[in-house]
Amino acid sequence: MDIGGWPQPSASASSSTQSARLRSAALAPASSPTEGTQLCPCAKIKARTVTKAIIFDLDSCLSPADEPGQQLFAPAFDAITKANQDLLSPSVLQNAFAGMWRLPFDFIAEKYGFTPAMKTAGWEVLTHLEVTTPMQGYGDLDVLMELTVHRFLVTSGFRRLQESKIRALGITPLFTAIYIDAIDQPGYRGKQKIFDEILRDYSLWPDQVLIVGDNHDSEIAAGVRLGNRTVQTLRPGVPRSPAATYHIQTLNELKPLLT
Repeated sequence: MDIGGWPQPSASASSSTQSARLRSAALAPASSPTEGTQLCPCAKIKARTVTKAIIFDLDSCLSPADEPGQQLFAPAFDAITKANQDLLSPSVLQNAFAGMWRLPFDFIAEKYGFTPAMKTAGWEVLTHLEVTTPMQGYGDLDVLMELTVHRFLVTSGFRRLQESKIRALGITPLFTAIYIDAIDQPGYRGKQKIFDEILRDYSLWPDQVLIVGDNHDSEIAAGVRLGNRTVQTLRPGVPRSPAATYHIQTLNELKPLLT
């Protein structure tokens, strides 16, 4: 399936945006569905509803969030526990630490009422963590190459950690572009703004893009607000989102959604 010929993002894109992308040559940008042609209204509707791109989340979508092993976050958990000074109960801390595998640290800190000292203790450790051993991801990652549309990866978290996961998985060549919304650097925007930027830069209509991920409050909510079709990956331990357009167990189930 030929998907070449779409215009590249404009040169006016900000330097912060450019630095957030890890470009690959896996797929070339494609042209606007109606550019240079005159279509009747029914043809335009059909052209718009054909899937042109998929935006993927990383953790609990392409790879188990805890695949690097429990020892990865242990130093952060120890630092936060020490700074807690018995303010939060052990059960609350346990729930918070369990959530940190799937959700950004700033969200967890706010949800569970971490004190400034706890936030600082965790932050200082987490900003320096990285995965140093190979990762495999879920067993269906080979399906990505069979999805002959633009594929984007958008992940939020600490930049060093998220970049190390991507390297450990070796998946950079599988994507048109990779965006890391780093919570530990200036310019943290959130996924909705990044999704909207992708739509504009690649001349895509919202209904031409599938948003694929696990998190009801993050990528699923952002996609719903933008009018995208959303696909929740129900990997082990992922609670079902009633807001998602579709629910899948494996990436193979994405194939029928491309037509």
